Amino acid sequence: MTLSISASLVLGIIMGLFFLPEGIANLIGSIGEISLAVLLFTVGFDLGRDANLGQKIKDLPKITLAVPFLVALGSIIGASLFSFLIGISPGDAALAGAGFGWYSLSAVIIAQTYDLTLGALALLTNVSREILAFLLIPLVAKKVGYLPAVAPGGATAMDVTLPIIARNTDAQTTLVAFYSGTVLSILVPIVIPLLIQLVQRLP
Repeated sequence: MTLSISASLVLGIIMGLFFLPEGIANLIGSIGEISLAVLLFTVGFDLGRDANLGQKIKDLPKITLAVPFLVALGSIIGASLFSFLIGISPGDAALAGAGFGWYSLSAVIIAQTYDLTLGALALLTNVSREILAFLLIPLVAKKVGYLPAVAPGGATAMDVTLPIIARNTDAQTTLVAFYSGTVLSILVPIVIPLLIQLVQRLP
């Protein structure tokens, strides 16, 4: 699965650089949205076919409720700890990591209310997270476990990376992923402004 995703990504880059007419570029967004809708439909259809889905939801451990909050903490703390690698403050790194993969919203909030350059960094950081999630989810699911495979996708676990998670885990993990991605998406516009206020108060 990881090889297929990597090959598709590389092929897309090559086609975009050298072969696709410029006119088609305007259609890419629509094609992507339609493809994502189809993928999410198939995930929902597959879950709906499971006669034991209701019981599986009931059997989910209560600890799964904490998954999105643990992912959020890990994203913020991890970004802060490695801020020295790119020479920025831990607070600014935490802001970039607090996008949880939702690059469009996080970048806009940071650029408009705090710093334009950091907004650009947040955009690149969270786009990179989404791309890496496609590559890492199959590996994490296979080598570490199903539940940890939810983490790389962050907020995108409710939409873009949900089909990859569903393909490489099971129905219960897919439900956790959708829940986690939804909660993280809700947290982004709450956490980033709070972090901005905190960073501005720091000496």
